[in-house]
Amino acid sequence: MTDDITRIRHRTLENPHLHVVLYQPEIPANTGNIARLCGAAEIRLHLIHPLGFTVDDRHLKRAGLDYWHEVDVRHHLDFERFLANRDGRGKLVTFSRHASVAYPEAEVSPGDYLLFGQETKGLPPSIREAYPCYAVPIWGRVRSLNLSTTVGIVAYHYLHKMGEF
Repeated sequence: MTDDITRIRHRTLENPHLHVVLYQPEIPANTGNIARLCGAAEIRLHLIHPLGFTVDDRHLKRAGLDYWHEVDVRHHLDFERFLANRDGRGKLVTFSRHASVAYPEAEVSPGDYLLFGQETKGLPPSIREAYPCYAVPIWGRVRSLNLSTTVGIVAYHYLHKMGEF
């Protein structure tokens, strides 16, 4: 990671409702949409590197992401370091189009970690097999939903289920 990441001032949430974890996201617009959602819903965002784009003040402002300072975002060099640094109270729940169980079946509680994979490759099988894995159902003839759409569907479903609204 570069020093530029540490120069961005971020909000820090004492008790985030949930944690959204993006595994090596590739598309800056998706990450920007998800960051906005996290800032609006008091969700902590975790970015597992490497990223497919640069995250620094200059690039974010150029993309119109001037609300980045309102997001509680944490950067992790790799998945193993994410696991080592996460708060042990929340469980890890993964999401993949390859899962056979629909996301409403997941038992999610405040402080849990919702892990989403790369836009083009999803999560590695080793991660999907190691943790509970759920899918957003798709009935039409499309390959998958957009990552930011999926995160929005899942996160707000659980916030509602937890009584946040």
